[in-house]
Amino acid sequence: MKFEDIRKLHQKKFREELGFFIVEGEHLVQELQKVAKRDARLRGSEIYLTRDYAHWSSPLPVHIVQSKQMAQISETRSPQGIAAVVPLLTTAAAEPRRAIYLHEVQDPGNLGTILRTLAWFGGFRCLLSPDSVDVHTGKVVRASMGAIFHVPVEIDVPLDTLRARFARIACLDLGGKPLASAGFREFDCYLFGNEARGLPAAAKALASAFTIPGTDAIESLNVAASVNISLYELNRPA
Repeated sequence: MKFEDIRKLHQKKFREELGFFIVEGEHLVQELQKVAKRDARLRGSEIYLTRDYAHWSSPLPVHIVQSKQMAQISETRSPQGIAAVVPLLTTAAAEPRRAIYLHEVQDPGNLGTILRTLAWFGGFRCLLSPDSVDVHTGKVVRASMGAIFHVPVEIDVPLDTLRARFARIACLDLGGKPLASAGFREFDCYLFGNEARGLPAAAKALASAFTIPGTDAIESLNVAASVNISLYELNRPA
């Protein structure tokens, strides 16, 4: 890829046009190389290094760049000197069949954290509604700590398509049954809402409602915390 095109990948429209995104730092590049051994899509990635990382061993194509060029590739203030250009990883419906659906989640840190939790427990794909944060933006990728390479993600999934795909749908709502109630583990898709607005009425109409009991000292839980607790409950030994 031409260097001027790499710099464009900071913008969503060029990521979509060119079909690539950027990952930065040793950990993410190591995770990329590990997963590329079993995921052929990732073998189209290319590694970019400064001379400080000239010793780096990779089965993927490697390019040595100047520090000022790395600074242009990087979105962070203090680049580590190692980055990669990676094919976009969004996927069509496939395994695993069970899903977490996020409706208009906006915070990159929340989405990255949710991907980490999904990668930790396994068994679920991530569905993003239209108008959600871009899963390939740098802040999401870094917050995911490599989980983006492990979790199947579908983007721009309309809410009104869920009923045709999933026979049993649950959501988190303050008026729902406690999470530990019998039956919570039996659903195929779990819905979580926007950080400020929660889920729209149309989403709640699709789903059986459950809640995470608390003290009512604050209005609600962070969406990433809600997903984390729900996935723990779904995976907790009975």
